[in-house]
Amino acid sequence: VQLQASGGGLVQAGGYLRLSCTASGRTVVSSAMGWFRQAPGKEREFVAASGGHSTYADSVKGRFTISRDNAKTSVYLQMNSLQPDDTAVYYCAATNGARYYYLSSQLQIRDRYDYWGQGTLVTVSS
Repeated sequence: VQLQASGGGLVQAGGYLRLSCTASGRTVVSSAMGWFRQAPGKEREFVAASGGHSTYADSVKGRFTISRDNAKTSVYLQMNSLQPDDTAVYYCAATNGARYYYLSSQLQIRDRYDYWGQGTLVTVSS
């Protein structure tokens, strides 16, 4: 599975961006997909996941929305009310199969994902 992320950019605080990630190579219909981010000097952290349910990190709840297209080949992250602390490289990821599809707590763990996109940079200026 190859994942291609796009949509990052520079935005002012309070603004919005929409990230996209499209899978190719193999089907991800039964896979959970998620977004993680990594700020400079920090560990990669969970942002949001889409499996049986959508789940979010506390830091983005109410501001970010994850969704998938009907064919389940793509995952999106609508990011509203962006803040400078949201500045990071954002990575999309997919699991290999449906093992964790309904386990929201597991989908917050980086090691549960088998496939990763190349990352897209989001910079929020104050």
